[in-house]
Amino acid sequence: MEAAEARKRDKRRQILEAAVTVFADRGFHKSRVSDVARAAEVADGTIYLYFKSKDDILISIFEEAMQEMIEGARAAIADVDDPLERLRAFALFHMSNVEHQRGVAKVLQVELRLSNTFMKEYKPAALVSYLNIVGAAIADGQARGLVRPEVNPIIARRAFFGALDEIAMQWILTPNARYGLRESAEQIADLFVRGLRAASSQN
Repeated sequence: MEAAEARKRDKRRQILEAAVTVFADRGFHKSRVSDVARAAEVADGTIYLYFKSKDDILISIFEEAMQEMIEGARAAIADVDDPLERLRAFALFHMSNVEHQRGVAKVLQVELRLSNTFMKEYKPAALVSYLNIVGAAIADGQARGLVRPEVNPIIARRAFFGALDEIAMQWILTPNARYGLRESAEQIADLFVRGLRAASSQN
């Protein structure tokens, strides 16, 4: 029984990895389920044993990637005591993840937005959990007097992530980008850390 479950998990992973390659190369709307099946080296019908539709495949890529990102981000900031420096660690982790998983990043940041199902019907709880890592650092900074008390953590976390997301998207879409992602992470972190820091904690 356990061996059968392991085979199912492996097959599902095989299909998702193939879908990332297909969606990143061809674009979500131009891709067919048969293209994913061919890349995964399975019969077309096999896809439907694991996924209801092409949109379901796309959302599954999002869910699995986000879970890995949540775990990775938490690990990246685990040993960082200063809440503001946690933002820097988060930014560096996020951009490193984009750089080393460009195909996944392209699917998440470009192709995902082309899915009406995702944009209109799906509630991305995993993305909220990811943003909450940033929000928790800001709230902790406020509790310790390091972050300006008037800052709304919900607005700040979205602004911070939005800056990272925009730069990452342009990097993905521009083959010869004139900036690196690590440099971008550092500069975005500097801008936000300086803007968030309470006057009483300035050096």
